[in-house]
Amino acid sequence: MKKINDSLTEEELIVLRDKGTERAFSGKFDSFYEDGTYKCKNCGHELFKSETKYNAGCGWPSFFEAVNEDAIIYRDDHSIFGRPRTEILCANCEGHLGHVFNDGPVDKTGLRYCVNSISLDFDSEKK
Repeated sequence: MKKINDSLTEEELIVLRDKGTERAFSGKFDSFYEDGTYKCKNCGHELFKSETKYNAGCGWPSFFEAVNEDAIIYRDDHSIFGRPRTEILCANCEGHLGHVFNDGPVDKTGLRYCVNSISLDFDSEKK
């Protein structure tokens, strides 16, 4: 991670800095569906819009598209032997967010951005 926000908790650091993973179905945004924007917990960089969030049933917030093509960095992840994945990081601070998979909604992008709730903040769009 480039610069670490001093207000992050130890649990947030384990995910964002050390590439940890929160327990499935434990994050505050897994079953959260308000209108707004999801941002990086470390730096506030905009990552996902609520209209791209869907229930994948995997236990982590899932999105079919990032807010724009410059929001996310993609890196090959070979940390689990025999199971290559693509890691997603905040493009601004390089904080670990989760992984992207090719099993998302086929009527959208076909992608599933599987994100740790603990790596996100949320800005509500009050209507």
